[in-house]
Amino acid sequence: MSKHFSCPRCGSKKYWFYETKRRRCAACRYDWRPRGLPLHLTSREWGQVAGWWVRGLSARVIALETGLNRKRVMRALLRLREAMAKEMPAPFQGTIEVDETYVGGTWKNTRLSARRKAKPSKRGRGTSKSPVFGILCRGGMVWAKVVPDVEAKTLLPLIRRRVAKGSMVCSDTFSSYTGVAARGYVHRLVEHGKGRYVSRRGTHVNGLEGFWGYLKRRLAAKGGIRRKRLPLYLADYVWRYNHRKLSHGQQIKELMKMLRKTEN
Repeated sequence: MSKHFSCPRCGSKKYWFYETKRRRCAACRYDWRPRGLPLHLTSREWGQVAGWWVRGLSARVIALETGLNRKRVMRALLRLREAMAKEMPAPFQGTIEVDETYVGGTWKNTRLSARRKAKPSKRGRGTSKSPVFGILCRGGMVWAKVVPDVEAKTLLPLIRRRVAKGSMVCSDTFSSYTGVAARGYVHRLVEHGKGRYVSRRGTHVNGLEGFWGYLKRRLAAKGGIRRKRLPLYLADYVWRYNHRKLSHGQQIKELMKMLRKTEN
């Protein structure tokens, strides 16, 4: 057995070799021949899909442009987002912004099947929308994650894992951030509740607020996505935001490198 590739059907990394260079999965017994990239697309086909994807085209249009089956394109885009979701940047250091937001469609656009199980969503904390927590390094990258709630027991461990100790952490006065200073950080606050968005010290979370606006505009343009797919689309837009200064060609190279890394 080996762990150099993963089964295209179940994802298991354990399999047997055959002399014909085929593999048989030890979990589901599926036979396949690895080609270096997933879904049996050639490097040229993957390059075409990635090229149209970085330009913001839909799966339907990408299928028309590449001549590939639409379902294959949709699976390819799903694999791209899964790879992005696994990318973890090094712990941030320096001046850091932390904040939380809520994402989800409006009640009038909610599917009837979902309306039967839920109540109309309120604004702000207490909403039935999905909470998302984000961390932004000034002049650097952003990291965001769908979280079950915005309690201190959920957010503080994420800050501890994703931010190097000694960094300056900027936040609003939400109670869940109360214990940040006790965990080895310099904590600076901005009082949004009083209509202040930049403190006298220059503290703000405007960079992260800008990312939230970008995220919600891109999600709104999708016309609604399933809640279980939200982490993948969040990883998609985090990746786009972090690589926004690269040219299209550079972004395609990064995507191809990431795909090969996940398959090898």
